[in-house]
Amino acid sequence: MAEIIFRTFLSTLRKEDVAFLEHNILLLQVAGQYTLETADQKVSLKKGQLLLIGKNQLGQVTKQPLPGEDYETILISLQEDMLRNIALEEQVEVTQPYTGPRNIRIPSNDFLQGFFQSIQPYVRKPADKIHRDIGNLKVKEAVILLLDAVPALRNFLFDFSTPYKIDLKKFMLRNFHYNVPIAKFAELTGRSLAGFKRDFKTAFGLAPRQWLLEKRLTEARHLIEKKKQKPAAIYLDLGFESLSHFSYSFKKKFGKAPSEWE
Repeated sequence: MAEIIFRTFLSTLRKEDVAFLEHNILLLQVAGQYTLETADQKVSLKKGQLLLIGKNQLGQVTKQPLPGEDYETILISLQEDMLRNIALEEQVEVTQPYTGPRNIRIPSNDFLQGFFQSIQPYVRKPADKIHRDIGNLKVKEAVILLLDAVPALRNFLFDFSTPYKIDLKKFMLRNFHYNVPIAKFAELTGRSLAGFKRDFKTAFGLAPRQWLLEKRLTEARHLIEKKKQKPAAIYLDLGFESLSHFSYSFKKKFGKAPSEWE
């Protein structure tokens, strides 16, 4: 468990990832710049800044070293089973689901700074050297400090309501470019896989995989023709795993390779 409670990432190179953010995460930017872009928000952090990231999101994460400093970030995974235990121990009650922003900047203070200093040994030790109970205690400490700094986070942290059905068409039009399994799209819209496929066919008239491919290719043509972007610069952002697969699919649909549309 400990290896997913505390994580650190160090690098001297820029790195971009499409991520499914399954758990709530508390993030400290130690050096460099961290950028999270979702369908609803774009947040950038620099040295010393804190961010609370909401669970069950798709996002583009960019990790960028800055002049004079490498990139380093520390992440604490606030997993639901731990938060449920804390809610029981502290007799926390939440009367309504959280409806605010999914990613929240946290004002730093001496207590939070001291907390992150205290976990430095844990994030740099092999996972098997960290006792499970210590990890749980540190997560509880992080949660209590967060609530002390921003009491309104109670609903954010302790909202255990199951995903409800959201507007599938609106969600897919905003998130089609993320390269995640169909089952994950189903989960994020509050549906079983079978229910998602059924509702998808009703909304779009096509099966999910076929629609995703058509939508991504159409968007690619628009970016190449109208925005003058290069195929190599857009294929990953549109959910294609390789440039060769993108080029093959593009030519099959439009009759010409992406480079011939430039």
